[in-house]
Amino acid sequence: MKIPAQSKAADRIDRALDWTVGPGYSKVGYEVRERIWGRESLEFEGKTAIVTGATLGIGEAACVGMARGGAEVHLVVRNLEKGEEARERVAAAAGVDGDSLVLHWCDLSSLASVRSFASAFLRAHPKLDVLVNNAGVLPPGRTHTDEGFELTFATNVLGPFLLTAELLPALQAAAPARVINVSSGGMLAAKLDFDDPQLEGRDFDGTRFYAHTKRAEVVLGDEWARRLAPDVQVFSMHPGWVATPGLAESLPGFDRWAKPLLRDPAGGADTIVWLAGSLQLRGQTGGFWHDRRRRSEHRIPRTRETAEERERFFAECERLAGVEVPTDTETGATYA
Repeated sequence: MKIPAQSKAADRIDRALDWTVGPGYSKVGYEVRERIWGRESLEFEGKTAIVTGATLGIGEAACVGMARGGAEVHLVVRNLEKGEEARERVAAAAGVDGDSLVLHWCDLSSLASVRSFASAFLRAHPKLDVLVNNAGVLPPGRTHTDEGFELTFATNVLGPFLLTAELLPALQAAAPARVINVSSGGMLAAKLDFDDPQLEGRDFDGTRFYAHTKRAEVVLGDEWARRLAPDVQVFSMHPGWVATPGLAESLPGFDRWAKPLLRDPAGGADTIVWLAGSLQLRGQTGGFWHDRRRRSEHRIPRTRETAEERERFFAECERLAGVEVPTDTETGATYA
């Protein structure tokens, strides 16, 4: 049974799922909301998209969704052998010629690797319509990269920040382009530590460090949105509870407990694909999205940051990444 999307009943159902958290993040929430949305044509024909972390799970499913719509999709992976297997699966699932799926190697935890990939991509592709920053890690212990950064922060925050900055010429050339940052509902309990963004002064806790980086992604997403509007729309989102190899490896206890409630990767990737291709979103930017709606970025008052703190953190990421992003003070972007 389809629920009329604009009805009061649909709105009440959606809000109830949102505020009860668990049901809304589960496959039940996705299946109920899917009846509200109905069908919508998404615009991908002739577009170029990049998806990081495209080897498995949500990233692979996002590639399928965009390739099925006609996009040329660039799969960015750390393991080329697994990436080639993913490329073949995407081609089969999307029903497309493999030539429209391009494989690239890049380690998002390495700034040198990010610069190398971005430079090569820009030489071959002057325009980029969609960038999906999906790659992420939740390591079992504190590890530092060869460049001296804490691994979770380097992979989930600094690498995607630099990648977005380096690819700006191609994104702006394709205006209006879109950037989608894949965050997590766990960030709602995290307050960004602006004085110690890599949490070097705390004992390592993988889950908390991960949630902290996911809050950082949303903070940066809003600042990117302010700076880049209207040429580039920037959205943060979270996929809900999704059955992926990464979840099973990083959080085996939660994976076993929640298994009957977990969405499949296509359900987790649905909002990524929708944010990338929906015509309804023209003129919008910023925010934290889940199941095709903008959601509150804060459930707990202590997690809030100021506009000055967003700018300060953005500047710190510029310093750490060794990049300077041009400032546009006449963006006209607003925040809810």
